[in-house]
Order: sequence, then C-alpha cells, then structure tokens
Amino acid sequence: MHVLFFVEEPSAEAALANLLPKILPAQTTYQSIIFQGKPDLLQNLAARLRGYASWLPEDWRIVVLIDEDRQDCRRLKGQMEDAAQSAGLVSKSQAENGRFQVLNRIAIEELEAWFLGDVEALRQVYPRLSASLSNRQRFRDPDAVTGGTWEALEHILQTNGYHPAGYPKVEAARQISLRMEPARNCSHSFQVFCQGLQAL
Repeated sequence: MHVLFFVEEPSAEAALANLLPKILPAQTTYQSIIFQGKPDLLQNLAARLRGYASWLPEDWRIVVLIDEDRQDCRRLKGQMEDAAQSAGLVSKSQAENGRFQVLNRIAIEELEAWFLGDVEALRQVYPRLSASLSNRQRFRDPDAVTGGTWEALEHILQTNGYHPAGYPKVEAARQISLRMEPARNCSHSFQVFCQGLQAL
C-alpha cells in the first residue's frame, strides 16, 4: 500500500517522517504533499482529490491532516468530507463496507497537542522540563489546552530556558516526534489519527 499525506505545513511533514514508521506496517510506502498553510489546503482540497480520483490505484490511500485551530471541528470535518465526496472518492466516514480511499483527520487543536501528549518525549529533547508537566491541570488533556497549543509549548520551553528567540516549529517537530511512542500518547486526537491509519 502507498499512502499520500496532505499536510498544511512543513512541521507536519517533519513529524510524520518519524511517526509513520512507528504506526504503519513496514511494507507501506508513503509521501507527504505540503500545502502553503491550512487555507491553501482547504481551498484546493477538492480539486486535488479530483485530480487523483481519475487514476488512483486500488492500493493507494490519501490521508488529509489539518489543525483545528479553534475552528468548529464538525464544520471543518464536514468540509473535508464534502471535498472527498465531490471528487468521487470514499472517505472512512462514508464507507459502508469498511473500504475507503480517503482518511480525514484533525489535530486538535494543533500538532503541538500531540507533542504535549508525550511528556517523556518532550523531556528527552528538553530535559529541564518537569516530569510532572502532564499532571498540571492545564496539560492533563493536551487537546483541551486553551490559547493555542504551540504558544503554550513555546511558553513552557522559554520558561525553562529553551528557544528564547522563538519556537522552531519544524526542528522541534522533527526532534520530538523522533522520540515519541504512539501507545503512550495521551492526546485523543493523536490516538484517533493512529486508529485511522491502522484501519487503512
């Protein structure tokens, strides 16, 4: 099987490069197609899917991954589902027999929630972080962190003396994801993402 990942930015590609070998079967091949941000991905999604629909091999799948970014999650998912349907492709949500071509997934609220879901991986990259970080009320549910998860992660890191000039999204995504263990991640949206990949 070959899987195409539509992602909104390079940090998602960097994270997936390390995470996918831990989630997908060894014989699965994959590649990421990076859009110029979330608006670009959503605006062009239906057209890109239509372009693939005419020739997509039977053993290929498309995974669309975007950040929620404090939007209405159901409306956003509906927009993604509509794009697949208009292209004539079957999404996981629309599959009647379990067979589908498109998997739509949303990182709630942003990719950084997935990093906050694995404090052990964070501490391997940033050892000055507290081991009890996930016990703090604000971070018990990484998908529910308010005010932006990348901003929250940047604040934690800077408070502990890391990245005073600003959070380097791509390099941080690469380093943290390298050390993540999917099974121990407490982000619900990350676990839903993993379950979707396993269903492929």
